[in-house]
Amino acid sequence: MKSLFIITGSSKGIGKALVEMLSLNSENQVIGISRSEVKSKSSTFKNIPLDLNNFDLIRQSFDEIFVEGGFDKIVLINNAGWIGQIEHFGKLKSKNIRDIFNINTIAPALLMNEFVHRYADLKNSDRIVVNITSGAATKAIDGWSGYSASKAALNMMTETAQREAEINKTGIKFYALAPGVVDTDMQSDIRASSKDSFTSLQKFLDLKKNSQLNTASEVVEKILFLIENPNLFSEVIQDVRDSSFDK
Repeated sequence: MKSLFIITGSSKGIGKALVEMLSLNSENQVIGISRSEVKSKSSTFKNIPLDLNNFDLIRQSFDEIFVEGGFDKIVLINNAGWIGQIEHFGKLKSKNIRDIFNINTIAPALLMNEFVHRYADLKNSDRIVVNITSGAATKAIDGWSGYSASKAALNMMTETAQREAEINKTGIKFYALAPGVVDTDMQSDIRASSKDSFTSLQKFLDLKKNSQLNTASEVVEKILFLIENPNLFSEVIQDVRDSSFDK
């Protein structure tokens, strides 16, 4: 099966693990989007250095991102995300308030919109969009106002996109998938915050200390299980910790 995978945040963490695993299959064409260049010896991988905070560059790169090629499956994984400034209101920087919504919400919306525009009529291809969200989208966590709110917006966008796909009968499947607590740079940023800015800090320090963080590879296996078995997942909002992901 000839497949196209478009992955944001491909230089580290979950995105990097996705690229590495998917590039092992010569039938996959993998396009990685990240601010920093990703070097790979795989002939199936193409890196597009792109700052998702720059909307003009995103639009200018659409032809390079959303390629044609008679694919049996086309998948967009909006994986890039930013925890932002961990701080209480009154101490947040205006630029950080703007940037977290740009990266976590608006950039995925631009890519989703173009994905539907280009691939909605390809009814003979399986088309799936997976937006990496967070359990924080449904919780009020002090210090995380921007992260929680931007992920909550991403969830609603995903649910709306699925509703529209059903109305328009495009056949595209949309998911917002929470990956659990993963051992990535984001967790390092969280642990580097202060208790005055984030009262749950000790919990995250303990998760690392007690080796209770999931690895990126473990999460990737579950993301790919969702992509390969969409018939098992009828709801838009998903969490890798749910029993549906137990193989």
